[in-house]
Amino acid sequence: MMLQCTLNHSIRCSGIGLHSGRKIQLVLHPAPEDSGITFYRTDLDITIPAHSNYVTDTRLCTTLGTNEGHVSTVEHLLSALAGLGIDNVRIDINGSEIPIMDGSAAPFVFLIQCAGIRKQSKVKKVIRILDKVEASQDDKYCALYPSKSFKISYTLDYDHPLLHQCKVSIDFSNQAYTREVSRARTFGFLHEIEALQKSGLALGGSLENAIVLDQYRVINEGGLRYHDECVRHKVLDTVGDLSLAGLPILGAFEGMRTGHEMNHHLVEKLLNTPEAWIIEDMVNATTSIEQHKTSASLNPQYS
Repeated sequence: MMLQCTLNHSIRCSGIGLHSGRKIQLVLHPAPEDSGITFYRTDLDITIPAHSNYVTDTRLCTTLGTNEGHVSTVEHLLSALAGLGIDNVRIDINGSEIPIMDGSAAPFVFLIQCAGIRKQSKVKKVIRILDKVEASQDDKYCALYPSKSFKISYTLDYDHPLLHQCKVSIDFSNQAYTREVSRARTFGFLHEIEALQKSGLALGGSLENAIVLDQYRVINEGGLRYHDECVRHKVLDTVGDLSLAGLPILGAFEGMRTGHEMNHHLVEKLLNTPEAWIIEDMVNATTSIEQHKTSASLNPQYS
């Protein structure tokens, strides 16, 4: 899509917050060009932009906030909006947490598709990666580097028979977000969920909105939606976290054992390294990449 996009009309839904267990009302509204994604806490009368500068917490989920209030678990909704190419929308919410729905982005994709996607008159702007930016901590690593399309490669490696050296690579120029990523649910280990609930967290968590694993297997009766659903959910989260750069990223992401904290550090490092990127209209960015196709065949960093 070369033009900015918003919704055709407003649409609402309700659901349970994963950690609070409370019922939340959510309304998505069309928004003007260049306004971006914003959250409006109707109960507090405050607006919180969906931008890395407003990230206040990355434990368990991504939380955005100001001194007056916050909104947590934003990553799945932001992932759906980014995955469908939505640039401008206002999200009204009457509580502090986005509903978990079924643990994936698919319900939000359905909501957006029901509202309809409307092209606007201004050209879409993107952040085109010019040079590699990376972040690491212990055994976690992630990087953004130049690419002619937006792609994510992720390696999930836990000490579990189903999660050892799981790898996936999604090139969004030829693989559909809705088909390959959006239905992947969040996951957790049974003993960790029990501990969280005893601590007053994950009160809304259940087998209806998460993949739950014991020491050896998935305990959900219906099994998995993808054979590698857990690593695909990491891609889903990454799409949402990267959208907090403020504009779509035209480049490639590589991740190993990363989560919301590392994704946030990478976006921060990117934005604080201005020589590593440039903001361009999508038309100009595409033209620039076409001009570099010869270089791409000679330089492995352009892939």
